[in-house]
Amino acid sequence: MTSCGINETKTLSIIELVDTDYRFSTSDLLNFCQKNDINASSVYQWQNHWVIYDKVNSVKISGKLGKEYPRLKINVYNTPFYNFNREVQTHEKSEMQCTNIIMTANLVNDTTLQNQYMEYHRTQFEKWPEISKGFSNAQFQQLLVFRNGRQLMLVISIPKGKTLDGLNPKTTENNPRVNDWNKIMAKYQEGIEDAPKGTVWVMFSEPR
Repeated sequence: MTSCGINETKTLSIIELVDTDYRFSTSDLLNFCQKNDINASSVYQWQNHWVIYDKVNSVKISGKLGKEYPRLKINVYNTPFYNFNREVQTHEKSEMQCTNIIMTANLVNDTTLQNQYMEYHRTQFEKWPEISKGFSNAQFQQLLVFRNGRQLMLVISIPKGKTLDGLNPKTTENNPRVNDWNKIMAKYQEGIEDAPKGTVWVMFSEPR
């Protein structure tokens, strides 16, 4: 759980760690976080991928991680290229506490299509206002998309106690344009290299 401090976006970043030989563990990362004053609740995991999503100096922290764990592949996602902010869209005060849902996928390996994807998101609020309306209806407090090369990181902040499965159907309720948008986006996205066959977005979980 975290504060829904949606106006703190500029200081939030994602650091991804990928262990290619499966010798790294969540406890290793939590120990690192403790030594470097990083909140343990900012750590998420999917198989041999971990992310830190927090207000950190990403250059400094990724450098320390690389020095301490040189075997790891480390990717940094500093500034989201897309930012849906429910408070801005609806002028309603955001929730005090949120759960962050973090997912990752790749853009297809085609520069022309990648540029189209970025342009769709750049103009979405203007040309596809139904999308932000759907996010608002689903009580998404914030939705950020980061990019590093072909890889995307998606962060959806929802009210504490709610689930994405419970809220997501509300994005398309009496709002068919969201289905149209999702169909268009599908041609630009594919799973990361180690995602299960047929899976596009894989979801990180809070470690137990």
